[in-house]
Amino acid sequence: MRQLIALAAASLLLLLGGCTSNLDLISIDEYISQNNLEVETTASGLKYIIEFEGNNEMPTLDDEVTVKYRGYRTDDFTFDSNIEGLAFPLENVIEGWQEGIQLLGKGGKAQLFIPSNLAYGNGSPSSDIPPNTDLIFDVELVNF
Repeated sequence: MRQLIALAAASLLLLLGGCTSNLDLISIDEYISQNNLEVETTASGLKYIIEFEGNNEMPTLDDEVTVKYRGYRTDDFTFDSNIEGLAFPLENVIEGWQEGIQLLGKGGKAQLFIPSNLAYGNGSPSSDIPPNTDLIFDVELVNF
């Protein structure tokens, strides 16, 4: 009986372990290279493309911002989006957003390529974002 339970447990671990390994996730650098993108890079490692700078008003970490966005992995799976605009304190989001949103003026649009260490690191906020996943966000700073 113990052998049967051990075999069932081992099979379950293999099955569950295979769930995340089936994801074909590449790094941000590979994604940028494969898509022939020209990006800017900050000292922290955040990569970005400013599509529209917006006006001269820039938010600070202390501001509440309203952002329209689409978040996806390097396999183009969208894990979150908000096209109406979501308001939140900028200091309450991942480091990649904190840094990237401050690069935009009101009305600005950008694509943020966030390495996992500026996102959730080895944590996982949901099953759609495995640990150590690089993330991409298309963002528009609506207001602050």
